[in-house]
Amino acid sequence: MAIEIRPAAVFDDVRVVIGPKSAGANVCWCLSYRIPSKLNNELRGEARGEYVAGLCRADPPPGVLAYSDDEPVGWAAVAPRSETTFARNRKIPWVDDLPVWSLWCVRVRPGYRKKGLSHPLIEGAVEFARSHGAPAVEAYPLDNGGAKVDLTMAYAGIRTNFERAGFTYVTGTSSVLAGHPRVLMRRDLR
Repeated sequence: MAIEIRPAAVFDDVRVVIGPKSAGANVCWCLSYRIPSKLNNELRGEARGEYVAGLCRADPPPGVLAYSDDEPVGWAAVAPRSETTFARNRKIPWVDDLPVWSLWCVRVRPGYRKKGLSHPLIEGAVEFARSHGAPAVEAYPLDNGGAKVDLTMAYAGIRTNFERAGFTYVTGTSSVLAGHPRVLMRRDLR
């Protein structure tokens, strides 16, 4: 399967991968770490999608999409850490003053999973950040030790996938997701 990674600038394609089946549903839309909690809680139903549509029109857009034969099949959220809630997160520490970008969500559509798509998505997100001047990219994946991870909570990624993508372990965190600790990993782009 040939995969192409593109900036997530087409809202309809983003909606296919991370949007709800029903326009009025209150799903994440990958906003939980992107916007302040108060705004995240206030945006309901279709307003969530409208907010994401605005992000798709912004420069830079909110992440990258994976395509197979022009069909959107995967998503990775990446942005400057200073523009996310990770900037104020007490459980995931800052390790230095470098203006890093955060990569916090990797999602592959049902029917396309278990085909290795997380690898080009991670690499595409890194290249997207690099093209926008990022000196490094951080991720906060699960350190699951090979244990099975519930698919609804696998969005953070798995430590081994980030290691394969050239990320190195920096430090542990006090964040736990789906019963697994999250670690801070980084890939230097300088």
